[in-house]
Amino acid sequence: MTNLKERVAYLQGLTKGLNVSEQSAEGKILVNIIDVLDDMANDFHNMIIAQQDLESYVETIDEDLTDLEEEIYEETYSDEEVEDDDYVEVQCPACHEAVTFESDILAEDDAIEVTCPYCGGIVYDNTLEFDDDMDIESSRVDQSFRHAIHPGV
Repeated sequence: MTNLKERVAYLQGLTKGLNVSEQSAEGKILVNIIDVLDDMANDFHNMIIAQQDLESYVETIDEDLTDLEEEIYEETYSDEEVEDDDYVEVQCPACHEAVTFESDILAEDDAIEVTCPYCGGIVYDNTLEFDDDMDIESSRVDQSFRHAIHPGV
């Protein structure tokens, strides 16, 4: 950038040193071209300063946004960690992927069916009868509860 301004200043000094006269047609053209170059160099310098200001401003906004995201997501993750005990994890009988859902679903009186997000197979249906010898992984399930995890589990 400074190189551009230096070069324009050199051209201005050269025209004065060579006694380029504004009375001749060629002299008028050269002097006006150098003046335009000087204006362009100044405008370019101003654009660079404005760009640097914008970069600084965007970096400040980015840092503020990062701080805000960390604060929000930290609260979200800490809430999820506390509520981690409120979930039941079962294995899908079709694709054998682990499927997690809220344990509150187990206590619902309405007909509820939980499907596997991977294959669409049924992993829990509260309209099925509960098999007493079935081992359910959640310690929060009430043994008097008469609904069942899908028999294939």
